[in-house]
Amino acid sequence: MTRGASWFALIALVVLFSHAAYLNLPYFWDEMGQFVPAALDIYSGGAWVPHSTVPNAHPPGVMAYLAAVWKIFGYSIPATRVAMLVLASLAGLVTLWLSERLGLTPAWAFAPVVLLLLDPLFYMQSMLAQLDMPAMLFTLLVLLLFLEGRHKSAALASVALVLTKETGALLPLILGAALWMDRNSRKQAWLYSLPFFALAVWFVVLWRATGHLFGDAGFTHYNIGYALHPVRAAVSLVRRVYYLFIADFRWVGTFAIVYAWRRASVYSIRAWKITWLFIAAHTLMVSLLGGAELERYLLPVIPLIYIAMAAAWSTVSALVRNVSFVAVSAGLLLGLFLNPPFPFPYENNLALVDFVNLHRDAARYLEQIYPNQTIYTAWPLTQALRDPAFGYVSRGLAVAETSDLRRFTLEAIDPRSVDVLVVYSRTWEPEWGVLRWPLVQQFLTRYYEYGPQMNDQEIRQHFGLVPVQRRTRGGQWIEIYARPVA
Repeated sequence: MTRGASWFALIALVVLFSHAAYLNLPYFWDEMGQFVPAALDIYSGGAWVPHSTVPNAHPPGVMAYLAAVWKIFGYSIPATRVAMLVLASLAGLVTLWLSERLGLTPAWAFAPVVLLLLDPLFYMQSMLAQLDMPAMLFTLLVLLLFLEGRHKSAALASVALVLTKETGALLPLILGAALWMDRNSRKQAWLYSLPFFALAVWFVVLWRATGHLFGDAGFTHYNIGYALHPVRAAVSLVRRVYYLFIADFRWVGTFAIVYAWRRASVYSIRAWKITWLFIAAHTLMVSLLGGAELERYLLPVIPLIYIAMAAAWSTVSALVRNVSFVAVSAGLLLGLFLNPPFPFPYENNLALVDFVNLHRDAARYLEQIYPNQTIYTAWPLTQALRDPAFGYVSRGLAVAETSDLRRFTLEAIDPRSVDVLVVYSRTWEPEWGVLRWPLVQQFLTRYYEYGPQMNDQEIRQHFGLVPVQRRTRGGQWIEIYARPVA
C-alpha cells in the first residue's frame, strides 16, 4: 500500500505539473457540446438525463463525478481539469501494476507508464472532461483484477466501466466468456453479467425520459448507421491500426512486438492471450462504431500496447531495448507538437490549445466590439459565445448557428440577415497537406460530405461583409467579418 501511494504521488506530481499551464484553459469542442452541460444538469438540478444538451447513450458516470467535485470545491474550470488529472494519475498507477502482472520486472514495468505519460493523445485527454480516459482507467483496473483472480472486485469495477462509457461492456463480455469456457469457473463467469444489468437500467431510464432507447435518433444514426458504411468502416480500421502501431514512432515498438511474437514465448501465457483478444476486439469495435472516428476511442488499449512493447523489449539486448525505448519516447514527444499532413482531431495534441486560444481571443474581441449584435458562426464557437461558464466570455452573446462553414451552407443564408460573421479552420488543411490533392478531396466529398469553406472573396460577394480581424496560430486561423459602417 505504501509503495502504491508513493508511485501514485510521483505520477500525480508529474501529471499535474506538466498540465499546470492549462488548468484555466476554456473547454473544448465535445466538452462544451455534451459532457460539461450534462454534468452541470446533475450539479444544478440533479437531472441524470441531460436537458441542456442532446441526451444520448453515454451513461452519466463521469458527469456525476464532476458534479460531486463541484459540490465540494465549487464549479470552476480548474476544478474540472484537476478532477480529470487525478483520474489520469490513477490510470498511470494501474498501468504500472498491470505491467507487473503481465510479467514485466519491477525495474522495467515503469517503462509503459513513461510512454503513456509522453503519449500526446493521453496527455491531452487526461485534462479534458470526456469519457475515454476514465474508461481507460476502469478498463485497466478490470483487467488487472481479473488476472489476479479477484472476480467480485473485477465485476464491480466492470459496473463502473460501463457507467463511464457504454462501449466498456465489451471487456466484461470477453472476460465472462473466457471464464465460461472453463467449466470450473462458470460460477464466477456469471459475475460479469452485473455490468449488463447496470447498463440496462441506464437505457431504461434514458428511454423513459426521451422515448428513444439511445436518447436521440440522430446520435444513433451517426454512430451506428453512418459509421457502418463499408468504405468508412474500412478507412476507420486502417486509421486505427496506423495510429496504434505506426504513428509517432510506435512502429519501432511494433517491430519489437512482431519479433517477440515470432521468436519468443513472451505472449504465450493465458493473461496475454486475453489481453491481445481484447485489443483486437476493441480496435475492431471502435472502427465499426462511432461516426466521428476519433483516436481517443483507442485510449483503453493504448497502455496495453505500451506494455506489449516493453514485454517485447525484454527479449532483446540491452542496447536494442534502450535505443528502441528512447526512439518511441522521442516520437511521442514530437507528436505532441507536430501535426500530421492529413486531417486529424485537434484534441490529439497541442493543436487543441491553439484552437481554444484563438477562439478565446476572438470571443473577447466580439464581446467588446459587437456586444449587442447577433454573431453568425458554426458550433462549437456558438456554444462558447452563448455561455460564460465555458470560459470564453464574461456574458452571453446573441448567436445564430450554421451547421458548418462550407460554401454551399453559407450561400443558403439570406445575406441581409448577417451583420457579423465568424469563420475559422474547423479542419486541419495546411497548404502542404493532403487535402490539397484533388483525388483526396473527391474521396472525402463522396464518403464524408467534405466541402471547402467559403473563402474571403466569396464572403465579400455574397454577404457584402469586410474582414475586421484575422488571427492565426499554429497553422490554424479565425477571421471576423462585419458589415461596413456608413
